[in-house]
Amino acid sequence: MICRISTAMLVLTCIVTSVGAADRPNVLFIMSDDHTTQAFGCYGSRLAELNPTPTIDRLAKEGMLFENAFVTNSICTPSRACILTGQYPHTNGVYDLGGRIEPARQYLAAAMTNAGYHTAMVGKWHLKEEPAAFDYYSVLPGQGKYFDPVFRIQGDQKWPNNTVQFTGMHSSDAITDISLKWLREGWDREKPFFLMHHYKAPHDFFEYAPRYESYLADVDIPEPDNLWEQPNFGSIATRGANDELLPYIGTSIGRRNPRRNYAKHYKVDENLSDDEAKRAAYNIYLKHYLRCVKGVDDNLARLFAFLDDTGQMDNTVIIYTGDQGFMLGEHDYMDKRWMYEESMHMPFLIRYPKSIPAGSRSDAIVENVDYGPTMLDFAGVKTPAVMQGRSFRSICETGQEPDNWKQEAYYRYWMHMAHHDNPGHVGIRTKDFKLMFYYGCTYKGENQTPPGWELYDLRNDPTEVVNQYDNPEYSDVVADLKVRLAALRERVGDTGSDYPAAEAVIQEFWEFDQQAREKSAAISQEYLQSRPASLR
Repeated sequence: MICRISTAMLVLTCIVTSVGAADRPNVLFIMSDDHTTQAFGCYGSRLAELNPTPTIDRLAKEGMLFENAFVTNSICTPSRACILTGQYPHTNGVYDLGGRIEPARQYLAAAMTNAGYHTAMVGKWHLKEEPAAFDYYSVLPGQGKYFDPVFRIQGDQKWPNNTVQFTGMHSSDAITDISLKWLREGWDREKPFFLMHHYKAPHDFFEYAPRYESYLADVDIPEPDNLWEQPNFGSIATRGANDELLPYIGTSIGRRNPRRNYAKHYKVDENLSDDEAKRAAYNIYLKHYLRCVKGVDDNLARLFAFLDDTGQMDNTVIIYTGDQGFMLGEHDYMDKRWMYEESMHMPFLIRYPKSIPAGSRSDAIVENVDYGPTMLDFAGVKTPAVMQGRSFRSICETGQEPDNWKQEAYYRYWMHMAHHDNPGHVGIRTKDFKLMFYYGCTYKGENQTPPGWELYDLRNDPTEVVNQYDNPEYSDVVADLKVRLAALRERVGDTGSDYPAAEAVIQEFWEFDQQAREKSAAISQEYLQSRPASLR
């Protein structure tokens, strides 16, 4: 069967293999907000010993864990848009939190619906427009609330005026209840289901259900070494000339950034030393975060129990991911947005025992633009031509990368110095290295911070504490990766034509010769002087 969905701008064509509903798996796509790989058991990080995710870890034990899954832009709305459209942000137009995806461009849902799936979207949506390409939806408005959450639903009134509130409930509990109710009462059993089940947790400010108050209460949370020591980390772009911008680039756990830090947010005792305040803030922060994670994991136990009890567990492709990574104290940073590993790296677990070997792992590089094509492939649907991503179903099933599989991931963060003081940057990530270029300006080339380059040898320096960009021993690596980054930008279509002023800054500092370095140092001093006196 061939189906065509006409839109105002293009024709989306999908080819469905001739298989019946009983022959195709259900697809359950579970995504939490800001759930990073450090906060799992199965990824083996410093927090694994706390056993925060026993239910989610089941997917790794019975399916495949991806070691190199990456977000293309580590911020909520762009990541969700990439998954739904299979396109990079510069293609789908969702560069930042102001982006939106109207129903005609909700390609993943439309292709699933037209392939005969019963489709539903539950939980955090964050794409502004009505999720009308789904058969059913119940979604949080914007970021949504942790407690007494309101959901936008289908009804007699025009979007977004039909709502329902779950008074007295935590959002993780409510989202699970909604999905379970739809599976029990709303799902058309004549069709396989496609359910996008999205939690708000553990997004800041990590408001957990009261029943988790005692969880980890008496535990000192293991700390990352680079919360404290990283003398060769960063560059002029992230530290300023002679470290003069350390208080202003990147919000912090301790008091380093006076504008926004967790010592201030959690009202840590002002009489404590800076180190004591940082340690206290870190422990409060991590306990709040992990309690939210625990709530997600416990709720998934309910969802998985339903699938087990109804005989659907093994007939369902189950994916678990976060919409990006998150900094849990690494580099003394909070939030995401960075291209550093903890922020760029996404968890990705997939279980389907009919074709995916239990306990398998892959180090293949996959990006969030590839998630939609992969889900469609399991549903027997060819990737629509409008999608830039590519299915990695064969990797899930064989553990082998096709001969022409990608060997690099692309990254670009556009929201220069917004909210968490992160400079605009672009970069390339291979299995061995990461090259990052902080061009440091807005879309219009304004509010310039000092440009600079960073190179990390991920095999020898997985925590990214030694910038090797100026190390002569890595000069060939730098030259090679710059060429590959330029080619990758061209290949994915980020040519700079959308925002030429920003592109002009990128090109001016690309070679980063002595003249460019001197100008970057001058920009650092200018930026320092522009800071309010109260912050200097």
